[in-house]
Amino acid sequence: MRYLGIDYGSKKIGLALSDEAGTMGFPHAIIPATPRVADELCVLIARENVGAVVIGESRDFAGKENPVAAGARSLGERITAHAGVPVYYEPEAFTSAQARRALEKEAKSRAMKSRADVDASAAALILTGFLTRQKGI
Repeated sequence: MRYLGIDYGSKKIGLALSDEAGTMGFPHAIIPATPRVADELCVLIARENVGAVVIGESRDFAGKENPVAAGARSLGERITAHAGVPVYYEPEAFTSAQARRALEKEAKSRAMKSRADVDASAAALILTGFLTRQKGI
């Protein structure tokens, strides 16, 4: 089964897709966080034959949901209602920083790294973490 990973942000949303076997996430794209984002994601879910969605669960250092978490939960509810696929939440602590460090290493051969790369890579880290935990690896 194929999965969609989401790194939710109030302005931009990073996306990742798993391989067909659902073993690993790969950066896919970023999209703007608009009021119609759930509709756009439902189209992607149908087009890519996605069977489940994994959204990064955003919390502060005390372990409480931060302001971004409410938007992520709302998006998850809209996806479930419109696409009919299950939505799971995966802790996302430091995934953007981890993605940024990995891209900085890669960027030595490129002139610049973009914020879009970081968001999509963070979504891939969230998705891969979820898939790894599900498979007990």
